Amino acid sequence: MHASVGDRLLVHGRVVGQHDRTAEVIEVLGPDGTPPYRVRFDDGHETVMSPGPDSVVRHKEPG
Repeated sequence: MHASVGDRLLVHGRVVGQHDRTAEVIEVLGPDGTPPYRVRFDDGHETVMSPGPDSVVRHKEPG
């Protein structure tokens, strides 16, 4: 997995009834765009995470 600052992570819910969550990558802590990432979720919560197989990177649009 590779991400850059400004990309969005889509984290799929793991159990029935749990909604997907999105977070913006605000800092890349690994080498060459690899995890871990410091992210900010839509509710303002910030954390450091190494996304698992239930996550997808949505790269920001160029421009």
